[in-house]
Amino acid sequence: MVHAEANGAGERPVVQTDYTLRHTAKGLELVAIGDWTVLTLGTIPARLESAVKRQGRYNAVDVSQMGRADSAGVYAILGAVVAEAADRLSDREDLRRLMDIVRPALLAAPSPVRADHGIIAFFERIGRAIAAEGSELYHAMEFVGQMVVALARTVVRPRRLRMTPLVAVMEEAGLNSIPITMVMTFFVGAIISLVGVNILAEFGVSVFTVQMVGVAVLREFGVVIAAVLLAGRSASSFAAQIGAMRMNQEINAMQVMGVDRFDALVVPRVLAALLMMPLLTFCADMGGIVGGLLISWLTLDISPVFFVSRTLETVDIKHFWIGMSKAPFLAVVIAATGCRQGFMVGGDTGSLGRRVTAAVVQSIFLIIMFDAIFAMIFTELDL
Repeated sequence: MVHAEANGAGERPVVQTDYTLRHTAKGLELVAIGDWTVLTLGTIPARLESAVKRQGRYNAVDVSQMGRADSAGVYAILGAVVAEAADRLSDREDLRRLMDIVRPALLAAPSPVRADHGIIAFFERIGRAIAAEGSELYHAMEFVGQMVVALARTVVRPRRLRMTPLVAVMEEAGLNSIPITMVMTFFVGAIISLVGVNILAEFGVSVFTVQMVGVAVLREFGVVIAAVLLAGRSASSFAAQIGAMRMNQEINAMQVMGVDRFDALVVPRVLAALLMMPLLTFCADMGGIVGGLLISWLTLDISPVFFVSRTLETVDIKHFWIGMSKAPFLAVVIAATGCRQGFMVGGDTGSLGRRVTAAVVQSIFLIIMFDAIFAMIFTELDL
């Protein structure tokens, strides 16, 4: 339960909850008196509901005599007054923040009745799936807009940035991921080298395996493998951490206290991924090159010195920069997806599990999709 105080003076005795009605120029006004909390409301919600059924929603609300309030009290008020009346509560910032948290519960649409069988049910499922995807896209774009605004605020005023979580996430998502990233790309480079040896040996040009490994790892596989591992480790972690805070109502409490959730939770994670992804990509490139070098040495008897010198001679540096140019963009996509799925967690552990899974699946899908888009762009630019 999220609480709000009339002032920050500390503990005070509980005041009995009550309300009165009075006629004003705006119409019938609800005057809230005392502490509107779950412990003091009693029969107030039922009385208000009955009064609303008889008289309709009230056109104004006066909270000047209200003391403490929590989400239960605010829910009762929102259910009794028109939306415009709730929006005019300019004297109580704490109540406005509570209303922003509680209002979606009132606006949530009831679960529709589904058709049991037949062709109607089939088309109904298709329609619901299309509507759900449209809603998902809309909320994703809304989240991206809020994230961009938060990042811009941080750039304009760097003091807003929380350095402690930034450094902690950089260590967790970046430095701790380097060993597994290098091991994975080592085997990827080895596989590319083995495939190159088997195919190119038929044409008597096995030496081109060196060039094949260099281009494939530097241009594509290094950054993609690093991004997939970042998605598996960090996107799921971000979703789980933020989702647990949602379940414990810590994010609601932050909102009531006036702490911007994007500044506190999203910006440090996005910046940490943005800073560490190029490092992971570089380490992935080195691991892939070493894997290709080892297999070439064992199967083709190409010495490490010759492998390195031929790589420097035949593999253009542009392939390295093309791979590195993708890293920051993929980092933002991964971090944003994990944070957004965390904010969408409901109040049960099943929702947490579904959103953590969705964070990883969506991140990997977006990685592959945007990598394909980059490949088409670079092909059109003849790079």
